[in-house]
Amino acid sequence: MSLPLRKNYPPMEALPATELPSGPEWQYEPKWDGFRCLAFRDGKHVDLMSKSQKPLTRYFPELVAALAALQAQRFALDGEIVIPSDGGLSFDHLLMRIHPATSRVAKLSQLTPSVFIVFDLLVDDKGESAVTLPLRDRRRRLEEFFRKYLKSNRSIRLSPVTGDFAVARKWFRMGTALDGVIAKHRDLPYQSGERTGMQKIKRQRTADCVVGGFRYLEKQPLVGSLLLGLYNDEGFLDHVGFTSSIHSSERPALTKRLKQLIKPPGFTGKAPGGPSRWSTKRSTDWQPLEPKLVVEVQFDHFTGGRFRHGTKFLRWRPETSPKDCTMRQVRRENRSALDLL
Repeated sequence: MSLPLRKNYPPMEALPATELPSGPEWQYEPKWDGFRCLAFRDGKHVDLMSKSQKPLTRYFPELVAALAALQAQRFALDGEIVIPSDGGLSFDHLLMRIHPATSRVAKLSQLTPSVFIVFDLLVDDKGESAVTLPLRDRRRRLEEFFRKYLKSNRSIRLSPVTGDFAVARKWFRMGTALDGVIAKHRDLPYQSGERTGMQKIKRQRTADCVVGGFRYLEKQPLVGSLLLGLYNDEGFLDHVGFTSSIHSSERPALTKRLKQLIKPPGFTGKAPGGPSRWSTKRSTDWQPLEPKLVVEVQFDHFTGGRFRHGTKFLRWRPETSPKDCTMRQVRRENRSALDLL
């Protein structure tokens, strides 16, 4: 590529924070729940690169086509690939795109088309690098780029920005589609590969879950992880994830306690999956429990009927009835941040 930035240019990263920073030097943007992506266009050639500098080009042919169709011939944009679904964003649909079969990817690109939400300009439409400019100037050039080339484009959208702390707090409390809020320092150039100048504040959520089963440690007869369940709308207990953040000193007593509650079936709805080529003995063998224990856990994402990542154990909730542990806890309020675009 003849662009001033190489294709594996590391994107600017964010420092995790617990509170929104305030002051006139900060601007705020929604944190979208998708795949971070740098998009490069040089003539007829388009490349999509992930945060870890892995190619995404073949997985999103509809975005490649949209970028290749622009009148601007040379540019580089920083943004997030998302897939809208049911008023929110579907991370599961994104994961389905990472498929080896080109025919499968092509079919999904038509059934669940993606959107590229752009929030920074790295190379302008003249093919000149903008990364040394402060963010306030890059944002101004980005908005000019959108007015000139993308005003009515539905596949490539401009992420909103605000300097109003109250608006940023409102975004933080929004329901579907948002993963939190990003705060960026307006006076700094693009911090390639660095976590200075940008902070991410994610909304941490909690849920009370039934312990429907457990797994042993691989090499010791002690509890390794608790299998979590929530009651669905039909009243059946679905397996929704696990937590393994158990202090080592507590494992012997907890193991003894859980052994006394072993009783099939554990989960009356969706149960932990069976063996696969990626499974180990530890990951497939589990012990069912009577639905008597309730635990509060912290999580960040709940998609496709389960916690996307492992959860953090917070506390036991003996005062909570297992029947109160329902899916309603993990359903976000019905307000889509996609309306911001």
